[in-house]
Amino acid sequence: MSGSVNKVILIGNVGQDPEIRSFQSGGRVCNLSIATSERWKDRESNEQKEKTQWHRVVVFNENLINLIEQYVKKGSKLFIEGQLETRKWTDSSGVDKYATEVVLRNFKGELTFLDSRGSSSDNYSDNDNKQINQEKNNDLNQSITENTSIDSDIEDDIPF
Repeated sequence: MSGSVNKVILIGNVGQDPEIRSFQSGGRVCNLSIATSERWKDRESNEQKEKTQWHRVVVFNENLINLIEQYVKKGSKLFIEGQLETRKWTDSSGVDKYATEVVLRNFKGELTFLDSRGSSSDNYSDNDNKQINQEKNNDLNQSITENTSIDSDIEDDIPF
């Protein structure tokens, strides 16, 4: 079919630590479960309601797997963009089974970490984050000061 699109975008939290397995051929695959939730206020009971959906995510991209291995853990917030694929297999009792997954393949997937540096699995403490932010602010203030002194050297004879 010409002109069709198969794209899935999820923003959610990882339900359990990623599972990374190796193939005999040397490649690897990563399996994740991502939870997305919607919240609303029930009109009749006036109480908050929540519905959570679980999504299976399979990553075949080796570069993304390396990043997931280092930085993703249970509870991490991720932006995932991939394709929806359904697998079919027959179990040991002869029953057909199906699984629908969001798949990230080479050149056909995207993963973005949405956690702040302090809440991911990086070994940075809150004090380190404050120090890093302070250094960034100092650098920004320094560049603003330098740009202001450059601007004062420009003459006001601008013709417009």
